Amino acid sequence: MAQFPGLEHYDIRILLALNESIKGEKKFFEWLLNNGYPELAAFSNAIRGDKNAMQWLFQHRYPQFAILSNAIDGEDKARVWIGKACHIVNLMFAMACREDERALKWLAQNKLAVFLTMAHEVNIVLDTQAAENAGPYVMHF
Repeated sequence: MAQFPGLEHYDIRILLALNESIKGEKKFFEWLLNNGYPELAAFSNAIRGDKNAMQWLFQHRYPQFAILSNAIDGEDKARVWIGKACHIVNLMFAMACREDERALKWLAQNKLAVFLTMAHEVNIVLDTQAAENAGPYVMHF
Protein backbone atom coordinates (compact mmCIF):
# COMPACT_ATOMS: atom_id res chain seq x y z
CA MET A 1 0.00 0.00 0.00
CA ALA A 2 1.24 3.47 -0.88
CA GLN A 3 2.24 5.73 1.94
CA PHE A 4 0.41 9.04 2.21
CA PRO A 5 1.92 12.07 3.93
CA GLY A 6 0.00 12.86 7.06
CA LEU A 7 -0.08 15.57 9.66
CA GLU A 8 3.47 14.80 10.80
CA HIS A 9 4.82 16.45 7.63
CA TYR A 10 3.67 19.94 8.61
CA ASP A 11 5.68 22.51 10.51
CA ILE A 12 4.55 22.96 14.10
CA ARG A 13 3.40 26.54 13.38
CA ILE A 14 1.05 25.22 10.69
CA LEU A 15 -0.25 22.57 13.09
CA LEU A 16 -0.90 25.28 15.69
CA ALA A 17 -2.88 27.24 13.08
CA LEU A 18 -4.79 24.03 12.31
CA ASN A 19 -5.54 23.66 16.01
CA GLU A 20 -7.02 27.15 16.10
CA SER A 21 -9.09 26.37 13.00
CA ILE A 22 -10.37 23.19 14.68
CA LYS A 23 -11.40 25.36 17.63
CA GLY A 24 -13.53 27.37 15.22
CA GLU A 25 -11.30 30.39 14.84
CA LYS A 26 -12.32 31.68 11.41
CA LYS A 27 -9.23 33.82 10.83
CA PHE A 28 -7.00 30.73 11.16
CA PHE A 29 -9.28 28.73 8.86
CA GLU A 30 -9.04 31.53 6.29
CA TRP A 31 -5.27 31.79 6.74
CA LEU A 32 -4.85 28.07 6.05
CA LEU A 33 -7.20 28.31 3.08
CA ASN A 34 -5.44 31.31 1.52
CA ASN A 35 -1.80 30.51 2.33
CA GLY A 36 -1.18 27.16 0.73
CA TYR A 37 -2.90 24.79 3.15
CA PRO A 38 -6.46 24.37 1.84
CA GLU A 39 -6.29 20.67 2.70
CA LEU A 40 -5.89 21.53 6.38
CA ALA A 41 -8.71 24.06 6.23
CA ALA A 42 -10.91 21.37 4.68
CA PHE A 43 -9.73 18.83 7.27
CA SER A 44 -10.69 21.15 10.13
CA ASN A 45 -14.16 21.47 8.63
CA ALA A 46 -14.41 17.73 7.95
CA ILE A 47 -13.81 17.11 11.65
CA ARG A 48 -16.84 19.32 12.30
CA GLY A 49 -18.96 17.15 9.99
CA ASP A 50 -18.80 19.21 6.81
CA LYS A 51 -19.63 16.78 3.98
CA ASN A 52 -18.49 19.26 1.31
CA ALA A 53 -15.07 19.43 2.96
CA MET A 54 -14.87 15.63 2.91
CA GLN A 55 -15.70 15.58 -0.79
CA TRP A 56 -13.16 18.31 -1.49
CA LEU A 57 -10.43 16.29 0.24
CA PHE A 58 -11.16 13.23 -1.90
CA GLN A 59 -11.46 15.25 -5.11
CA HIS A 60 -8.20 17.14 -4.54
CA ARG A 61 -6.03 14.13 -3.72
CA TYR A 62 -6.03 14.37 0.06
CA PRO A 63 -7.90 11.16 0.88
CA GLN A 64 -5.73 10.62 3.94
CA PHE A 65 -7.30 13.61 5.68
CA ALA A 66 -10.86 12.61 4.81
CA ILE A 67 -10.17 9.11 6.06
CA LEU A 68 -8.40 10.50 9.13
CA SER A 69 -11.57 12.43 9.91
CA ASN A 70 -13.50 9.16 9.66
CA ALA A 71 -10.92 7.46 11.88
CA ILE A 72 -11.43 10.22 14.45
CA ASP A 73 -15.13 9.42 14.29
CA GLY A 74 -14.22 5.88 15.35
CA GLU A 75 -14.74 4.07 12.05
CA ASP A 76 -12.74 0.84 12.29
CA LYS A 77 -12.02 0.52 8.55
CA ALA A 78 -10.73 4.08 8.48
CA ARG A 79 -8.44 3.40 11.44
CA VAL A 80 -7.05 0.29 9.75
CA TRP A 81 -6.43 2.24 6.54
CA ILE A 82 -4.72 5.10 8.40
CA GLY A 83 -2.58 2.59 10.29
CA LYS A 84 -1.38 1.05 7.03
CA ALA A 85 -1.23 4.07 4.70
CA CYS A 86 0.10 6.83 6.95
CA HIS A 87 2.68 7.31 9.67
CA ILE A 88 1.58 5.87 13.01
CA VAL A 89 1.32 9.36 14.52
CA ASN A 90 -1.90 9.86 12.53
CA LEU A 91 -3.51 6.73 13.96
CA MET A 92 -2.44 7.65 17.48
CA PHE A 93 -3.82 11.15 16.96
CA ALA A 94 -7.17 9.77 15.76
CA MET A 95 -7.40 7.49 18.78
CA ALA A 96 -6.31 10.25 21.16
CA CYS A 97 -9.18 12.39 19.85
CA ARG A 98 -11.44 9.77 21.49
CA GLU A 99 -9.36 9.85 24.69
CA ASP A 100 -7.75 6.45 24.14
CA GLU A 101 -5.29 6.18 27.03
CA ARG A 102 -2.70 4.18 25.06
CA ALA A 103 -2.70 6.75 22.27
CA LEU A 104 -2.45 9.68 24.68
CA LYS A 105 0.47 7.97 26.44
CA TRP A 106 2.17 7.19 23.11
CA LEU A 107 1.91 10.81 21.94
CA ALA A 108 3.27 12.03 25.29
CA GLN A 109 6.15 9.53 25.32
CA ASN A 110 7.10 10.57 21.79
CA LYS A 111 7.03 14.24 22.76
CA LEU A 112 4.25 15.09 20.31
CA ALA A 113 2.57 17.72 22.46
CA VAL A 114 1.01 19.51 19.49
CA PHE A 115 -0.94 16.35 18.66
CA LEU A 116 -2.08 16.03 22.27
CA THR A 117 -3.27 19.64 22.15
CA MET A 118 -5.11 19.09 18.86
CA ALA A 119 -6.64 15.84 20.14
CA HIS A 120 -7.99 17.71 23.15
CA GLU A 121 -9.59 20.36 20.92
CA VAL A 122 -11.06 17.74 18.60
CA ASN A 123 -12.51 15.95 21.61
CA ILE A 124 -14.22 19.18 22.68
CA VAL A 125 -15.70 19.53 19.18
CA LEU A 126 -16.91 15.93 19.26
CA ASP A 127 -18.45 16.34 22.71
CA THR A 128 -20.22 19.52 21.58
CA GLN A 129 -21.57 17.77 18.48
CA ALA A 130 -22.80 14.85 20.56
CA ALA A 131 -24.57 17.17 23.00
CA GLU A 132 -26.17 19.15 20.18
CA ASN A 133 -27.40 15.96 18.51
CA ALA A 134 -28.83 14.47 21.68
CA GLY A 135 -31.20 17.24 22.71
CA PRO A 136 -34.91 16.62 23.19
CA TYR A 137 -35.79 18.74 20.15
CA VAL A 138 -33.47 17.04 17.67
CA MET A 139 -35.30 15.11 14.99
CA HIS A 140 -33.45 12.16 13.47
CA PHE A 141 -34.58 10.90 10.09
